[in-house]
Amino acid sequence: MELFQVIVLAVIQGLTEFLPISSSAHLILPKELLGWPDQGLAFDVAVHVGSLVAVLGYFRHEVLLMAKSWCRSLLGGPQNDESRLAWAVFWGTIPVGLAGYLFDDVIATHLRSSLVIAATTILFGLLLWYSDTHGQRVKDLSALDWKSILIIGCMQALALIPGTSRSGITITAALLIGYKREAAARYSFLLSIPLILIGGAFKGAQLSADDSAPWADIILATGLSAVTAYLCIHWFLQLLDKIGLLPFVIYRLLLGAVILLLVFLG
Repeated sequence: MELFQVIVLAVIQGLTEFLPISSSAHLILPKELLGWPDQGLAFDVAVHVGSLVAVLGYFRHEVLLMAKSWCRSLLGGPQNDESRLAWAVFWGTIPVGLAGYLFDDVIATHLRSSLVIAATTILFGLLLWYSDTHGQRVKDLSALDWKSILIIGCMQALALIPGTSRSGITITAALLIGYKREAAARYSFLLSIPLILIGGAFKGAQLSADDSAPWADIILATGLSAVTAYLCIHWFLQLLDKIGLLPFVIYRLLLGAVILLLVFLG
């Protein structure tokens, strides 16, 4: 890939991994508008590693406390807020894992189209708006219970459909059942850790000698994705209660309209 393509795609991945605007919707636009070739599996692995570094780096203190408390609970130690949150992340990941195992072929065959991405970008954008305007926004992460984990986890499975946005659908689900914006976003970001780790490992296992890319491109893509994603998490959490989610809803509607226009113009 050319240097400009590496930079643009790495930044797009870093931004869209955590903002509720759908990474798959954005990654088709450079191909459609600029005629860029597919970036390849090695590049996908690199930007996933960057996103993982970002979220682990930003939540390093919480993740370390959660890991220690979770290990102690496995050995029969007492439960605390950190261990309960770690278990919430663990159990909340299972529905999307099962859905991916059962329906991956169906999704890959029938749902990876620009028309589907446009429709889901708009539909789940409107649902995000509804949840933000009608949710009670009173619960903190300490209120996570089995019902909440099950609802958010099952909604996260919908993110397997391109255009849905994993962060968007988990934040939507949490808001709908009464969680505060920041609590919804934090749980969404923590839920991304096992998924990015598993997804990156799965893609890495698929790599072959033919998938190799220049190391300079790989290192640059990983670094750019990590920095962009880290800044994205920071500013999103800082501004969320000030600006709400309406700007992202409007953006999704405009993005979906652009993709529809590209589809019909052929």
